[in-house]
Amino acid sequence: MPESSENQSPPKTGRRYALICPCKDEADHAQATIDSLAAQSEPPTLCLFVDDGSTDDTPRILAEAAAKYPWFEVYNRVNTGARRVGPGVIAAFNEGYESINKDDFDFVCKIDADLEFPPRYFELVINKMLSHPRYGNYSGKLFLRLADGALEPEPTGDENAVGNAKFFRIEAFEDIGRFAEEVGWDGIDGHMCRMKGWVAQSEEHPELRIIHRRMMGSSYKGIFHGRQRWGKAKWYMGTGPIYMLAVTAFRMKERPIFVGGFGILVGYIKSMLTGYPRHGTPEFRRFLRKFEHRSLVIGKAAAAREANERTMKEWDTSHSNSHQNAA
Repeated sequence: MPESSENQSPPKTGRRYALICPCKDEADHAQATIDSLAAQSEPPTLCLFVDDGSTDDTPRILAEAAAKYPWFEVYNRVNTGARRVGPGVIAAFNEGYESINKDDFDFVCKIDADLEFPPRYFELVINKMLSHPRYGNYSGKLFLRLADGALEPEPTGDENAVGNAKFFRIEAFEDIGRFAEEVGWDGIDGHMCRMKGWVAQSEEHPELRIIHRRMMGSSYKGIFHGRQRWGKAKWYMGTGPIYMLAVTAFRMKERPIFVGGFGILVGYIKSMLTGYPRHGTPEFRRFLRKFEHRSLVIGKAAAAREANERTMKEWDTSHSNSHQNAA
């Protein structure tokens, strides 16, 4: 049984991690998230909740946590008005990230305030990150807890850490230029990792199951609106039309049947017709579409494994040669 996170000794250099949690009006979920962080076998060096102008009971919950846990801090943003999912969340994260001393940490993780983490989650994630120096980001998988207590997996690809819990090696995070402050940020970062020679990955493991307290992509304005935002993100990221149709067909079989997949397609087409901008350089979009086309041939999980194995093999080979030359 791990000792209380209130009394544990400072983390060892190499395992220091900062959690940054943008939040707004999360009184229904924040306490459960904080409780799961306090129960970690390896608690955070810092957990910074960035309150983006909450008007419910969130400030009280955060203040109580800050008074109780030495690793917990609150950063209060000026109220930015209506909630902006995606870009607004990353703007809040970025403001919090800029406020910390990067040299004090080895890893940084963006989390949401509607999650519950299993007790050894961050200990095991750090172990994985330290298993190879090219691990750029990593996470477990998301699950919904149904009314009968059963866990239902939320479909997420293996090619990237889940957007709700992005655990990054700080060196990799800086190398990819941090998060794009736009819809699609949580897909772009994984492709940027691969393009820059880092591994990006999420894996299912019983001790890495993150409980998501509300359905992913549902949006506070409803599921159809949230899925349209998803389609807009795919357009912005640079996803090609053939791959987009495959994504739409795959997602149509998820609950609610047809509606979610159709919403993604509507969001993509609307963005295309209105001339919404696209991310990055032509080089990035070529790299992205090469991965997408490979995914259509062998499956996305296999394409991700292939890319990750190639990245680690190339690094191991180059460093083995360097050591031989030095000898």
